[in-house]
Amino acid sequence: MAYLLAILGLIILIVAGDFLVRGAVNLSLRLGIPAFIVSLTIVAFGTSAPELLISVSAVLSDQPGLALGNVVGSNIANVLLVLGVPAMIAGLHTSEIDTKKNFALMLVATGLFIAACFLGPISWMHGIFLLATLAYILWVAVKDAQSHKQDFNDVESANPDLSGKLIALFLILGFIGLPLGAEILVRYASIIARDLGVSETIIGLTLVAFGTSAPELATTITAAIRRQADVALGNVIGSNMFNLLAVTGIASLFGSMTVPLGLMEFDIWVLAASSIVLIPFVYFRQDINRIWGVALTLIYVSYLVFLLN
Repeated sequence: MAYLLAILGLIILIVAGDFLVRGAVNLSLRLGIPAFIVSLTIVAFGTSAPELLISVSAVLSDQPGLALGNVVGSNIANVLLVLGVPAMIAGLHTSEIDTKKNFALMLVATGLFIAACFLGPISWMHGIFLLATLAYILWVAVKDAQSHKQDFNDVESANPDLSGKLIALFLILGFIGLPLGAEILVRYASIIARDLGVSETIIGLTLVAFGTSAPELATTITAAIRRQADVALGNVIGSNMFNLLAVTGIASLFGSMTVPLGLMEFDIWVLAASSIVLIPFVYFRQDINRIWGVALTLIYVSYLVFLLN
């Protein structure tokens, strides 16, 4: 029963996050907020909402291992699984795009997160610094985006035909569903951890991380089939930055997070390695072909097997 309820909580989280993004995007555009601002803030932040609510709920439940495991595990899954599986299916033509600047910012975010872990426990002071870094990155991105005019229909989840009542309904369902789903998932994930004799950190790194990365996986498979490598790689880089800076930063405002020893000794280095592995595709314009896709996916499966044994 605990497994079914944990899955139910995860489904509620994912659906509520999608509702919140749809409602917030369309409301913002109707209010006259520029499309590029909506893309850089509301869409990016909204897609990380499940990870955020899980981490905040875990901190409030005094389960920092689950909160940090969720962030680290989601980022590892984003690179190895969310890029690996679509590349294995159709290949990702990353040689055609330029993401050097955003990738460099993601590496900075990864370095800051690892530094915060070693200076831990991660407190509100660390959180403020991480959020300030994110604010600067967004400010730079807004400056860059102002030179690229963007239409209403270019924004993900934008629908000019959506009625005011539906926008309100999406927002209400999103605001109710996110905390509800997070509460259910965190509660029953901890029960599963006790039943299996593993730590909440392991559950965060595996079950929760895989679940919260599932929507990105579906989006990236579609992007790969449509030869939209910029969407696939951009989603992963953006999501990872928000997880490291926004999710960790905001969660730390609700309580200090003691970093589990296992996470320090092993998983954050897997996180670092999974970020570095993208260098050939970003800086040397290599395609993530099917062979690379198989390799990345096998590395992720091996990582899960190692964690659960």
